[in-house]
Order: sequence, then structure tokens, then C-alpha cells
Amino acid sequence: MAGRLVPDGLWEEIESLFPVYRPSPDGGRKPIDNRTVFTVLVFRAKTGLGWRDLPTEMGASQCTARRRLKEWTELGLFHAIVKRLLSRLKADGRLELADVLIDGGLLKAPCGGENPAPTRPTAAARAAS
Repeated sequence: MAGRLVPDGLWEEIESLFPVYRPSPDGGRKPIDNRTVFTVLVFRAKTGLGWRDLPTEMGASQCTARRRLKEWTELGLFHAIVKRLLSRLKADGRLELADVLIDGGLLKAPCGGENPAPTRPTAAARAAS
């Protein structure tokens, strides 16, 4: 599964951008590798599944995937990945940056965002009878 969603060539290109996770000296489980978690995130984005519907057989729980997504987003990892891949395509002569358009509107946001203010209740309008 990982080979199809995140091919080896892609992973080799972006692997160095990910933070390194070391096992805790206090013991416990060893960290799940970055490629597994990244594959789970790609799978979720591709299928539109909810967090609770992620198959545990992929190797990372929803909690791990959400935690890493938050951490990686705060680190600017996804911006760095896009920048590296676009630069690589440009260097290979396979991309003209003036023609690039990235649209995040294709990903679902079922929970929406924060509301700036509470919605004011509206009174029922009297209809003429």
C-alpha cells in the first residue's frame, strides 16, 4: 500500500525534511516511522475518510496521525515539501512555475473552522394570511 501512495522516489526526495523521532529513554513504544504516518495522511486526503474511519492496518492510529499532522503543519513541513518538489520539477525542466496553481479547495473540511462571532437568532417573520 505504501509503495502506491508514496512511491520510493517521492519518499527519497522528501524524507530528509521530516523530523527524527527517537525512542524515549524512559521506555515505551518506539515511534512510528514518518513514512507510515505520511502514507496514512495521504490516504486520508485521497479518500476523504474521517479520522475515526482510518484503518489501523495501515500502521498508525488516528491519534498518532493527528498529532504528527499538527506538529508537521506547525513546523512548515508541507510548505517545504511542496517547495522542494516544485523546485525539483523546475530543475528537471518539467515545470514552469508561472503555470502552477495549487487549490486546497479539493480537501473536505467537514468540521468547518472557528466562527468569528455567535450567530444571532432571527425572529420568525409574520406572514400575511
